Amino acid sequence: MKMKFYKYQGTGNDFVMVDNRTKIFPKQNTDKISQICDRNFGIGADGIILIENDTESDFKMIYFNADGSETFCGNGGRCAVAFAKQLGLVENKTNFTAFDGTHYAEIENNIVSLQMIDVDDVQVKENSVFAFTGTQHHVQLVDSLDNYPVFENGKKIRYSYENPGSNVNFVEQINNTTFKVRTYEKGVENETLACGTGVTAVAIAMHKTNKTKSNLISLPVEGGNLEVSFTEENGLYKNVFLKGPATFVFSGEINL
Repeated sequence: MKMKFYKYQGTGNDFVMVDNRTKIFPKQNTDKISQICDRNFGIGADGIILIENDTESDFKMIYFNADGSETFCGNGGRCAVAFAKQLGLVENKTNFTAFDGTHYAEIENNIVSLQMIDVDDVQVKENSVFAFTGTQHHVQLVDSLDNYPVFENGKKIRYSYENPGSNVNFVEQINNTTFKVRTYEKGVENETLACGTGVTAVAIAMHKTNKTKSNLISLPVEGGNLEVSFTEENGLYKNVFLKGPATFVFSGEINL
């Protein structure tokens, strides 16, 4: 059986997108998910996103990491909105359902602003911050980020957390409102060019630890630039928005 797919990327985070409203995709087949995401033997992607019908919102987004594990992905969510618009499911504003709940988003000229979940689980540690922004994130300030061993140290820290482990973000402060980020992602088990939930965790962690007083943070990543805004009330981060480009790359067919 042949299945049509679409390839999208958001600041270098790349995804295989599938219109699964007819339930064609074998969601329980983790080997197939991994094979499709394999950059040598498949299409190649950080993850797979399925768009399905939903009774309570415009659509349902299902996200699988390259290893077949299911979670939420911020840049994936932004790409899902762009894909849903391409399918004619939404126009410029939408509410959709995902792994961590319902999200609101706006899209204009391929720039998607995605509302993330409220964040109250922010744990300040001696040399790092842990935050849950739809998935687990370790945030750590470092010097000379361009030359930092992200893969080696990220892998070590990722497995220091109990199941299901944590994504690991290394951060260099550029100025009072700009923080450069590189991320090791669990599920991908490698550094990725961007991580939406990761930069969201970084923005909140930098505010929580008084590295910035701004509620609008610029976050350069390896694949481009993202922006996070929020409001904070008594330690609760609300109205959290992740903003950046979501770009269609190509489409094709693959045998299931």
